[in-house]
Formats: sequence, structure tokens, C-alpha cells
Amino acid sequence: MCLGIPGQIIEITNVNHKLALVNIGGVKREVNIACIVDEQHPPEACIGDWVLVHVGFAMNRINEQEAAETLQLFEELAAAQAGINT
Repeated sequence: MCLGIPGQIIEITNVNHKLALVNIGGVKREVNIACIVDEQHPPEACIGDWVLVHVGFAMNRINEQEAAETLQLFEELAAAQAGINT
């Protein structure tokens, strides 16, 4: 099982290598977007897209609502974990 973290593409950093800057909860990371681009959705069209990121790759596009729901679940899990560790 793998875990994809939602993030939003804010900049294309290298079109030829299909690299983009993604904002993941306020942290900006460069990720590979090769899995989510094609002729109908080239790299330049990805700015603003919400994606699931796993080990440096944007695995697929998701909508903003899915991203918000997933981020909320992560926050709830973190709070629950903090409660267990105190």
C-alpha cells in the first residue's frame, strides 16, 4: 500500500524533464509530473492542478474537494496520534 499526499502544482520548473514545484501543506517540493501529462494535458496546463504525490512523483490528478478532505483526514490522524503520545 502506498500513501499519496495531496499538493497543488504552483510552477513548472522543467518542461523537458516534466518537473514541477508542488505546494504540499505549505512546503514546496519539486516533483516529477510525467504520470499526469499527455497530449491533451501538457505540463504547461498543470499549473493549479491538485495531485497526489508519492515518493517524488505526481501519481494522478484529483479535484480540490478530494484534496481538502484528504488533508483534513491527515490533520485528524495527527491530532489523534498526538493524543495517544501524551
